[in-house]
Amino acid sequence: MSANSSEANCSGQIPEPLVFILTGLLSATVLIFTLLGVMCLRKYRSLVRTVRELQGRKLLLDSDPQLEAPITPLRALPAAAAAAVAAEELPLQTPLQKGSTVRSSSRKLWKGLQQDPGFMKSDLNLLQLIKAGKEGVFYQARMSRGTCKGHNMFTCKISKEGVRPKHVDVEVSIMRKLMHHKNILQLLDWNTTEEPYILILEYVSYGTLRTFLQTNRANLSADPELQSLLTIASYHIALAMQHLRSKMIVHCDLALRNIMVNRFPWEVKVAEFGLARDLTRLTSRRSSRWRSPRQRVPLRWYPPEYFKNNYYSFKGDVWAFGIVLWEMQMFGTLPYPDLETSEAVVYHICIGHKNTNPEGCRPEILHIMRDCWQEPYTLRPSFTDIIQMLEDVMENDADYVDVVNPHLMVKEDTEYHEAKCLRAASITVDDTNPI
Repeated sequence: MSANSSEANCSGQIPEPLVFILTGLLSATVLIFTLLGVMCLRKYRSLVRTVRELQGRKLLLDSDPQLEAPITPLRALPAAAAAAVAAEELPLQTPLQKGSTVRSSSRKLWKGLQQDPGFMKSDLNLLQLIKAGKEGVFYQARMSRGTCKGHNMFTCKISKEGVRPKHVDVEVSIMRKLMHHKNILQLLDWNTTEEPYILILEYVSYGTLRTFLQTNRANLSADPELQSLLTIASYHIALAMQHLRSKMIVHCDLALRNIMVNRFPWEVKVAEFGLARDLTRLTSRRSSRWRSPRQRVPLRWYPPEYFKNNYYSFKGDVWAFGIVLWEMQMFGTLPYPDLETSEAVVYHICIGHKNTNPEGCRPEILHIMRDCWQEPYTLRPSFTDIIQMLEDVMENDADYVDVVNPHLMVKEDTEYHEAKCLRAASITVDDTNPI
């Protein structure tokens, strides 16, 4: 036996078990490399598809070149109005909403809003600056030639640099959904094919309600009917907000600077839907609007649950409405005027401190104001409740008002009942369940 082994070794033959082992290792190596090759091929194909999709989106979003020069007004802003346009929004340093995402229908929304614009930047003749917001600037304007859907004069919102076109399209979709309400600034046309993106809105005579109250403070303060006038304006703002609620829209930026005046107090219109959210388009009941700590929000108008739980609901708009009532009584004074830093404001709100009672404010409005600031937020009234309370106040005023001009009173009474019928005809949604 040893002689046979020695003969095999001498003849150079490999032992049979070793052949099996080498064959197995070679087969395994080939199999592994084959699997790796298949995986790399699939990864490569997936990467090619992704690149093609991204290139297609880039062609869709960025096919138009940017404008070389921004639009500038033809007339300078008066000093009084310039002071009213001062920045009022502070950066929020706390982490914001997590976890919820917008539905994939946003791509359909983008495609559905694409259109051939009926105007270009060069067609606009800007007349007067109305206000400057964080994402856009409002002007009184008109067309250089012709009209915009029959309107000779209109309000023009021009987006600031860096605003994404999809963000503007979300705003357009919300305004289109809110069309045809007396107390909401109506959208006439828009152009999102090139920067700056432009929205054309209906004309207003007196700009923002904040600027109007500050400019006319002396005359209004001497008016014995001031509280009645402010109550009527509050009522029309509440009508607009109830309409938003019926459409499942959260405004998220309700403030005196975002309310326009065409005829005080009967024609006041809620505007600026840059932060608004349509909750019917969200997969989660918590808005996905605030994702980045760099996002700027109007924290002086935001409720404590936002800072404590990153939560904003329809009752957050109710809180902001209470702040608007306070602003009106104070002729546009910045809320929490003694607090200078964002940290101080957030701390002040979270520990339960409120704005001080405005001097001369009627008790009924002060009661509504305080109800809007109740905690927890489930205790706050709905806009339907607020409208009913304001109607009761206005009916009491009508019982005791001095009729100086009977014809004017008949006209105003007709408008009041028209607005009341409009509210009754709108869709009513139960506001007891927080969003």
